[in-house]
Amino acid sequence: MSNNKKMGLTARIVVGMAAGILVGFLFKAILSGQDERELVFFGLSIPLKALFVDGVFHVGGEIFIASLKMLVVPLVFVSLVCGTCSLSDTSSLGRLGGKTIGLYLITTAVAISLAMTAALLIGPGKGVDMQSAARFDVSEAPSLAQVFINIFPSNPIASMAQGNMLQIIVFAVLFGLAMALSGKPGERLAAVFTDLSDVIMKLVTILMNLAPYGVFFLMAKLFTTLGFETIASLAKYFGVVLTVLIFHGLVSYSVILKLLTGLNPLIFLRKMRDAALFGFSTSSSNATMPVTMETVTKKLGVKNSVASFTVPLGATINMDGTAIMQGVATIFIAQVFLVDLTMGDYLMVILTATLASIGTAGVPGVGLIMLAMVLQQVGLPVEGIALIIGVDRLLDMTRTAVNVTGDAMVSCIVGKSEQQFDQAVFDDANAGVKDESVDFHHLR
Repeated sequence: MSNNKKMGLTARIVVGMAAGILVGFLFKAILSGQDERELVFFGLSIPLKALFVDGVFHVGGEIFIASLKMLVVPLVFVSLVCGTCSLSDTSSLGRLGGKTIGLYLITTAVAISLAMTAALLIGPGKGVDMQSAARFDVSEAPSLAQVFINIFPSNPIASMAQGNMLQIIVFAVLFGLAMALSGKPGERLAAVFTDLSDVIMKLVTILMNLAPYGVFFLMAKLFTTLGFETIASLAKYFGVVLTVLIFHGLVSYSVILKLLTGLNPLIFLRKMRDAALFGFSTSSSNATMPVTMETVTKKLGVKNSVASFTVPLGATINMDGTAIMQGVATIFIAQVFLVDLTMGDYLMVILTATLASIGTAGVPGVGLIMLAMVLQQVGLPVEGIALIIGVDRLLDMTRTAVNVTGDAMVSCIVGKSEQQFDQAVFDDANAGVKDESVDFHHLR
């Protein structure tokens, strides 16, 4: 029994991540351009890349991601219904939504402003060879009007099947409000949803215990296929984006949290380790949402009535990490193509990227599509995106870690302002730790 508690979840995830990176480097060295290198086993010749990289690593990582995504729709719907129907004053929902959306948009505007300032000071695009830009075919970004129209579902069941988070959020809020206004029938149904929420959170705990293995597979495949020669050629761009991401995640959020709540940022950052590591590994705010919800409610002390609203909404519209990439990339591409941007153009980039974050789904790589929308607004060539594709995957991982940290930070601020916050849980270093391990012996 003591062996089970020797290493916490965070340490196990870090070990899985480090082991995956090491194995990835090892396979990259072994293969070194020879994808057909084979392993002879009992007289059988087995291609190493097909067996491990495209086989074990790929399958293991995809199963892990699918398992997390499996929980997203039921978790968002059930927890948001529970949170909405538990509001004693239904009129407070508008205030809650206004605070949450306002804070998310403000932090996104701050993030892209920091990114553009750093890019202008450092000049990552000066001296870059434009010939390395290949053709980049991008899906047409939706207009802002269409984004707002698409928020409202015509078929909520179809929205759940497609994983359309904004539509699910709208339907869940309306359904929860109807339950709150339905008297006894609503109370009976609320008890069922509360039990469902407890069961789903237990399922989250079970999957969290499998995380180190999923993280290992994801890292092993990524670092086997990652081209570091591309990173070397774009070292300046990569360094600026990474530096701003780290600064925003550690400094900006800490300052905002301290100013608006008085909470200790070091405690907050320490308790965010698991969720940030999940975000880094999965590159998906949506896939990380179950872990973020668990962290916000069990470790940070935000009541479910607030967290069930702020976390799903944050995973959908809070894209500070993506905004940072868009800010630096816009300046970078302008410098590469020798285009001088005016102050009006800079303001347009800030406004467009901030509003575009509402329409940016929490899935890997979608930031590039939204970047095309930003570039088109200021007349920059979309083909410039091809310059940064090679390093975007690794930066995407860091962006997601920043995004989920921002979701939790805003949840704490809103929870504190609405008196839906447990200070004792926040201050307790062991809060939520007991839920990280599951005893399977009683299932026998």
